[in-house]
Amino acid sequence: MRLRTHIAIGVAMAVLIPAGLLAQKVNRDYDKSYDFAKIKTFAIKIGTSWNNQMSENRALTEIATALTGKGWVRSANEQEANALVVIHGASETKKTLNTFYDGWGGWGYGGMGMGGSTTSVYEYQVGTLVVDIFDVQSKNLIFRSTASDELNSDPFKNEKKLQKAVEKMFKDFPPK
Repeated sequence: MRLRTHIAIGVAMAVLIPAGLLAQKVNRDYDKSYDFAKIKTFAIKIGTSWNNQMSENRALTEIATALTGKGWVRSANEQEANALVVIHGASETKKTLNTFYDGWGGWGYGGMGMGGSTTSVYEYQVGTLVVDIFDVQSKNLIFRSTASDELNSDPFKNEKKLQKAVEKMFKDFPPK
């Protein structure tokens, strides 16, 4: 009986824990008084490096593609562009604890009950991408979007996550 319980708990952990951790979180904010229709050109650069040149280049390409898809034209010179897009990246190790109980432990009739618990620690890397867009003339921040998700050891899976994040970041962009 205990073996079946442990197997069931293991299967539940394998199925439920990653599902909760893989939920990509994207937030957007913008200056509601700004007229985004006046932006025609943009320059783009890395503001805070995450020390992975290939990943940074993918992020630059994805974001530039998203903006050109919205009708903006990329400029090589920051001073000639209407908007400056600055990308920041970071990652951190997070932990989650999971405790599973077997038996009927705790205080019961007649004293302390028998039973036990198993606690496991799951470590994972979370990557965060921040995209800031500034009006070049006023130097004011006009748009910010952040995306966070669990990183994978497979760079191609992270590339797919980046594509999905950028798609969410620039959905309904530019703000009306």
